[in-house]
Amino acid sequence: MWNKYWTVTSVEEALEILANEKGKARIIAGGTDLMLELKHELHPQVETLIDISRLHVSNPIKQDRDGTIHIGPNATHNHCIHSKIIRERAFPLAQAAYSVGAPQIRNIGTIYGNLITASPANDTITPLVAMDATLEIRSKNSRRIVPLRDFYSGVRKIDLKADEMVTDLYFQPLKENHHGIFSKFMLRKVHAISVVNVAVILTLDNGIIARAVVTLGAVAPTIIHAKQCEEYLKGKPLTLTAEVIEKATELAVKDASPITDIRSSDQYRNRLVSVLTKSALKAIAAGEERKGFPEKPVLLWGKKPYQPSTLDAITLHSATTPIKAIVNGREKQVNGFQNQTLLKFIREGVGLTGSKLGCGEGECGACTMHLDGVPVLACLIPAPRAHGAYLKTIEGVAPETGLHPIQQAYVDEGAVQCGFCTPGFIMSSLALLEEFPHPTKEEIEIGLAGNICRCTGYYSIINAVEKAARQMAHKG
Repeated sequence: MWNKYWTVTSVEEALEILANEKGKARIIAGGTDLMLELKHELHPQVETLIDISRLHVSNPIKQDRDGTIHIGPNATHNHCIHSKIIRERAFPLAQAAYSVGAPQIRNIGTIYGNLITASPANDTITPLVAMDATLEIRSKNSRRIVPLRDFYSGVRKIDLKADEMVTDLYFQPLKENHHGIFSKFMLRKVHAISVVNVAVILTLDNGIIARAVVTLGAVAPTIIHAKQCEEYLKGKPLTLTAEVIEKATELAVKDASPITDIRSSDQYRNRLVSVLTKSALKAIAAGEERKGFPEKPVLLWGKKPYQPSTLDAITLHSATTPIKAIVNGREKQVNGFQNQTLLKFIREGVGLTGSKLGCGEGECGACTMHLDGVPVLACLIPAPRAHGAYLKTIEGVAPETGLHPIQQAYVDEGAVQCGFCTPGFIMSSLALLEEFPHPTKEEIEIGLAGNICRCTGYYSIINAVEKAARQMAHKG
């Protein structure tokens, strides 16, 4: 899929390679979108990947003294969800990030990747446009500032040259008199693309709406403002009457120009704009915009915050460069997988076949393994990402004798039929119970949302996780 793979330690190193490659290189961080595009041969010109996932950055999300919030190039969706700054001062972005994919996707997928893929259905773009976010874009010899709203010219069309990369994303925090919410509709409960999404931010002045921002996703080629709705809401009291909300939602629909595609008709999308906008306004009026968002979201980070392993120096992987990794506590060195996936590296290079290739597109979770301590989908990760990293597969779960309590609980509860999906489920369950020793049923469902089983109906799997939790707590 590519010929050369660089892992860089700084932005400057990435920019140097982009300049030298003259349009033949692409930046990769999480890779959840780009890997699929490469598999489907959508970027035939790409010969080199530049991995920025292990930049030497202590904190990918920070706040300046003046209050400006900065999100760095390797900040994942789960970094946003975990960030106190984002949850308190950019709450619609936290909501959007938590709605993306499943935990394994959120562990590696980055905010920048979501922005640069540039689908109007991508969730984090909508609240960031609502918050007037700005991008810093650099090449080796230039730097420019672009408002995020101007970064897009159409579906998957962005203002980014071949030798440039986005190096900063920043915006002003929401203040005490700002009330914001993000909402989306998808065709299943979790792990699905938005049919429509909406972000609403209202600025209050003595109980009166001084400014209204309503942005809509998946109803036009780019994220748009519902301008008629925004103008109508100005000057209205926050205690919105049913009549005002009804009129506002009618006006929001007028700015939408949705298409009909495999997920929805244009008419249904218009209806969803009305429903989601109405729901958002009602929630803000009732002071319930944070209702339903967990105090402790499920991240599958285990016992401590996720910190990717780093390399001491920039590293090039070509056909003759070995990949060295710690796999299940033992050092492994394998040649010839620099242009393959992590899953192929583990199965064919290391010879551990417990992790399975199911969909190959990050949908089923059969390939779930731990990378630097967190569950990921190995079919979406380039093999060189393992270099210098720590990996745990299903083969590394059991103690020297017997089974791990989670494995035993799966056996006891009959949570296995064909068994193809089971390794992935156990790897997710392991991280879940490290993070939530006494999980609720909802937390179990969220933690396992990235794993699909076609046999059991899930009841026995949930029972197994609950039983394992009890047994592990009893053993102390």
